[in-house]
Amino acid sequence: MIETYERALPHGITLGCRASGAPGRPVLLFLHGFPEGAFVWDALLEHFADPAHGGYRCVAPNLRGFGPSSAPAEPGAYRARYLVQDLVALIALEAGPGQPLAALVAHDWGGAVAWNLANQHPALQQQLAIINSPHPGAFLRELQCNPAQQAASAYMNFLIRPDAEALLAADDFRRLWEFFTNMGAEAAPGAPGAPDGAGWLTPAVKEQYREVWRAGLTGGCNYYRASPLRPPREGDPAAAAITLPESMLRIEVPTLVIWAEDDIALPPSLTDGLEQWVPQLELRRVPRATHWIVHEQPALVARLLQGFLLKKDSR
Repeated sequence: MIETYERALPHGITLGCRASGAPGRPVLLFLHGFPEGAFVWDALLEHFADPAHGGYRCVAPNLRGFGPSSAPAEPGAYRARYLVQDLVALIALEAGPGQPLAALVAHDWGGAVAWNLANQHPALQQQLAIINSPHPGAFLRELQCNPAQQAASAYMNFLIRPDAEALLAADDFRRLWEFFTNMGAEAAPGAPGAPDGAGWLTPAVKEQYREVWRAGLTGGCNYYRASPLRPPREGDPAAAAITLPESMLRIEVPTLVIWAEDDIALPPSLTDGLEQWVPQLELRRVPRATHWIVHEQPALVARLLQGFLLKKDSR
């Protein structure tokens, strides 16, 4: 059974949360990406709350800017330090002051925040699980040096346009549906396409997405506006002007990376060389799966996460 509630954080942000499992149990925290919401994790919240699968307290917040959560208007409010601040405060409320999460599980933009949290606050999670979200060092490398990645990420420069929200909302969110069926290829001319169709995108699931999007699209677009990690273009060096010190890239917690190999925006080359930054790495590549693997193959994702969680006690 899924609970919904709001968490008011000490610094004035409120996060709408979905949860399952008994309070007081070890906490798994699940972070969604763009253009999604906390509901995408419902099946996994219920799975891992079951005593047969660990009996965890499973919590999925809507990140700031999404759905019922606070959505500051200015892009600067979506810089990494503020997103990490939200999670540090939420973990203290959900797991208890000074208590770590059993694991942090994250996809897409949620993964970008999770990489930062694990780097800056390694004691706040015992394990980290990332699903198709590039490590910042690998993403910067590919955006600077790989023309194929620059083309695949061209949609990011669409999402920072001042009229992006209006274009995304037009015609019953037509362009957003195409992120699922074609990963935004229309918004990124020249980017590689993907086969149309997403069987998991049922009328009921579509209505859950509409509920998130009707709450506002500016917050989601502001993630892209606030981040320089996007392809360079005329008049905007973006990633080409960035350097990241090694101290910002090191991840010391045991980490599982699940990578769907048919992700046309985030190809498998983004997993190359991860060991240099993530020494306790377990990498599981999944063929014939796309960026939306959490929807496409929830049972497989649950099985991979389950195996990873079980290894904690043997370390």
